Amino acid sequence: MTGLHACPFCREMFEAKEASTCPACGLRLEALAKLPPSYDALQEDPDEPLPPHMEPLPWTYAGRGRGALLALALLGLAAFFAPWIHETAPELRDLSGFGLARRLGWMWAPAVAFFVMIPLALTRRSIHKMRGARVAVAFLAAVALVTVAMRLLFSPASTLLRPVRFTWGYGLYATGALALLALLTAAFFGGRIDDLPTGQRRRGDEVLH
Repeated sequence: MTGLHACPFCREMFEAKEASTCPACGLRLEALAKLPPSYDALQEDPDEPLPPHMEPLPWTYAGRGRGALLALALLGLAAFFAPWIHETAPELRDLSGFGLARRLGWMWAPAVAFFVMIPLALTRRSIHKMRGARVAVAFLAAVALVTVAMRLLFSPASTLLRPVRFTWGYGLYATGALALLALLTAAFFGGRIDDLPTGQRRRGDEVLH
């Protein structure tokens, strides 16, 4: 079979040295091994259907943690622009996560993590891909959570010459809470695969009975 050539249209087969073009169609012969299966071959031996957990779901599908992660990521971005610090000395001002990030480069981490989480969750349109993204989503959530923890643990130092007085704002706590929820949701992203019926189209939320 490896030495046979065939017409791409009618699939008439010839020996390698027998002809270079098809006598009936006039097309150049190609190596049989390089041609895709013919229509008749596909009808006799159709491709295996996709298993249920690999079938693409609608873009609007929100089950199995997909919608929850998207919502948490959007809320996390909003919390980044909420007040994180209420400072009364040496200046009287409120700073958001964005304001802190402009002064400390590592404070951009929560915003970047939540921003990347949005396309990461949005483009996972099958249960198989959702489950495969669990580690990546959990890592992003952990980055945001660790950043908030470091900000709380390492507070600005106060001295006699430069007193520092402040209170933490709700934006910082909200970011930490959202990151923790995203971390927990990531552990179950995509759900189980043993609760799906087989051999039929599905929405993704069916359960075997």
